[in-house]
Amino acid sequence: MDGRLDADLYPLGSGYVPEIDSVHDISVGTKRGSDELFSSCISNGPYIMNSANGNDSKKFKGDVRSPGVPSRVVHVRKLPNDINEAEVIGLGLPFGKVTNLLMLKGKNQAFLELNSEECAQTMVSYYSSVTPVIRNHPIYMQYSTHKELKTDNSPNQVRAQAALQAVNALHGGGMGSMAISTDAGSMGGAATQSPVLRVIVENLFYPVTLDVLHQIFSKFGTVLKIITFTKNNQFQALIQYADGMTAQHAKLSLDGQNIYNACCTLRISFSKLTSLNVKYNNDKSRDYTRPDLPTADSQPSIDHQTMAAAAFGLSVPGIPSALASLGVGHGGMAAAAAAASRLGLSGLTASGGHNVLLVSNLNPESVTPHCLFILFGVYGDVMRVKILFNKKENALIQMSDGTQAQLAMSHLNGQRLHGRAMRVTLSKHTTVQLPREGHEDQGLTKDYSNSPLHRFKKPGSKNYSNIFPPSATLHLSNIPPSVVEDDLRRLFASSGATVKAFKFFQKDRKMALIQMGSVEEAIESLIEFHNHDLGENHHLRVSFSKSTI
Repeated sequence: MDGRLDADLYPLGSGYVPEIDSVHDISVGTKRGSDELFSSCISNGPYIMNSANGNDSKKFKGDVRSPGVPSRVVHVRKLPNDINEAEVIGLGLPFGKVTNLLMLKGKNQAFLELNSEECAQTMVSYYSSVTPVIRNHPIYMQYSTHKELKTDNSPNQVRAQAALQAVNALHGGGMGSMAISTDAGSMGGAATQSPVLRVIVENLFYPVTLDVLHQIFSKFGTVLKIITFTKNNQFQALIQYADGMTAQHAKLSLDGQNIYNACCTLRISFSKLTSLNVKYNNDKSRDYTRPDLPTADSQPSIDHQTMAAAAFGLSVPGIPSALASLGVGHGGMAAAAAAASRLGLSGLTASGGHNVLLVSNLNPESVTPHCLFILFGVYGDVMRVKILFNKKENALIQMSDGTQAQLAMSHLNGQRLHGRAMRVTLSKHTTVQLPREGHEDQGLTKDYSNSPLHRFKKPGSKNYSNIFPPSATLHLSNIPPSVVEDDLRRLFASSGATVKAFKFFQKDRKMALIQMGSVEEAIESLIEFHNHDLGENHHLRVSFSKSTI
């Protein structure tokens, strides 16, 4: 890219954008985005801005037009390093024809020019309520201060123009003529796009459950209903959004993507149906607007074999062992978070070497290695835990592999433990070091690599099918016959928590559901009572449930 282009886009020089970029949490439509900062602050003469990380102030001078003025050029920021042209174009396609593109990969930014100001306004307005996420990167955008893009023949631009031509050829000159409707009204054309998507999963080497699909498709908007079924020996689903525009955005972003590495490919088309009629809430269908629906045969919907079979679209009871013979190891069945990690949270490939988590904002008065071992052990096998000696609100947790670390991070980041919201991120460390002999650290570092409490040691374990986010309702199992409801209610209330409801499984009284007063109470109850000795050589098993009582 030569100087002419930079000068055209940045009257103050191309160095301006990344400096402004140090302001964090810039959201669509606010005046903190780079163009708005550029225009609103600088037009009043010299402006000194303290960067978010406390570096030296940056000084800018300039004179540009007033802020927030709509333009058909949209400035897209905070893009992942490996972004490609088609993905950026895909952000604009649902709203109209993309007429030009400027990629600034070194700055993790791009400029999209749409065929009209109205299309750009609809795009910026939509993304102000639904932040797009590409590989764990929330993407931010706002109107550019430029009315149109002027690009040159540099290699970057040749590639961008080729991508534009390919997309426009594929979509018959762009989507501007295709009607995409919202509740607020039509966005062009008389016809409306169906809010129902038909999804076929090809190369189904690992199971894909209804919960996997829900977590992936929820990245693009509220999913109202899902029905899964098998047709022509293919696992398929119908997924209903609130409106056609959301469905269109999900289709453009997900069609052709793999849920897991090199398998479970999504093929997405619009359904002829405009609404789904869901009769039962279970592992094959769900109406998220009607939590009161029955589970069909009044059995609890946590039937492990049914779930594994439904995932494969088969009714063979022996599916878990079939999975084991396929050599499906850790994470092969690690349901929703691991699946969504490729398409929304972050790439599984990227997490391959990151099996150590950094947990911060812990309560130093209450936290112990054991409590972290039990809680994080819900999502994978914890090998080691180290609470930092000088900063006891921080801990390092080494999981068995990167997929399990991703699972734990996606489910536990932001959850409350001992009155504080935990922050969970991937650590740069590859292992947790044990203290040297003779250098005790007050029991703050523990090695659990040989613990009998690991839930996922066995490849293809049914526990992979039952990984759910923290919830107020806990699933209890391994209950001996002599233990009755009152015993378990008293046990869980003994810690000071509130027990709101309790229910034994009708067909198997070794299992039950218990509903606590809050998610935080359920988390602390799981930590306290998982592996609790109930007598008769029965140790209670506790996990989070996706069901309610």
